[in-house]
Amino acid sequence: MLLGTKGGPAIRPGGPSPTSSLLEIGGRRCVIDCGLGVTRGLVEAGVTLKELDLIFITHLHSDHILELGPLIHTAWTTGLKTPVTVFGPSGTAAYWTGFLASMRYDIDLRIADEGRPDPRDFVTVVEYGEGPLGLEGLEVSALRVKHPPVTECFALKFRTPDWCVVFSADTTYFPPLAGFASGCDVLVHEAMLADGVDKIVEITGNGERLRTHLMDSHTLAPDAARIASAAGAKQLVLNHLIPADLPGFDEKDWLAATRGHYAGPITIGRDGLTLTRSAQ
Repeated sequence: MLLGTKGGPAIRPGGPSPTSSLLEIGGRRCVIDCGLGVTRGLVEAGVTLKELDLIFITHLHSDHILELGPLIHTAWTTGLKTPVTVFGPSGTAAYWTGFLASMRYDIDLRIADEGRPDPRDFVTVVEYGEGPLGLEGLEVSALRVKHPPVTECFALKFRTPDWCVVFSADTTYFPPLAGFASGCDVLVHEAMLADGVDKIVEITGNGERLRTHLMDSHTLAPDAARIASAAGAKQLVLNHLIPADLPGFDEKDWLAATRGHYAGPITIGRDGLTLTRSAQ
């Protein structure tokens, strides 16, 4: 399930939330990225927060990690007391330590006053790099992608004997990703519209500096389709959409931008979208 499909940290009335996804695979429940709104998204998806299991952070931009601490804290206040493992790039442990420090008064008070277990005892942060992540019963591996100026940014591949799902993370057009995702059932890839970049630059007034960042760090929709085609992906899901909530851009624009570059089915991400293996 795509919980948040918007590229970037800003939110607008009635618009989508920043990046987060839920993947149930191999008997495990995986949260991928924790942008603003992930906790509400999980609850509305019917997830019992006290059953939180695995969390994966692709990189430390705020629209991917801002609500990591609040998600775990909220799950803890609803009864979470079983182990949670957070996989994230270098710096994730410092984020978690800082969050705990910021909430120390509340956490210590609830432990003493309400008899809750100490979340510092059952939440483990594992900082990962490129390669296998070493999970038992579920094959997860990471590929460093190109998302300047961030250097610690990773695509993630989740594989069982009968299903493979790949998340591109934030990346510019990066051909090695096709090899990493080769033969996957679902490729969830970030995407951007060139006309949308022009509109965003116009609205924000940040000029060529913002344009340069977007073009150097993100993938235009036709290139996302090219990656899916080269990978032989069975389905392409466009996510982390730029723009995601500007008037004048809709599904037909995304489909037009990818037409002719990928022959398989293309799904345009929206908050709450659910895909199942049986539908592949």
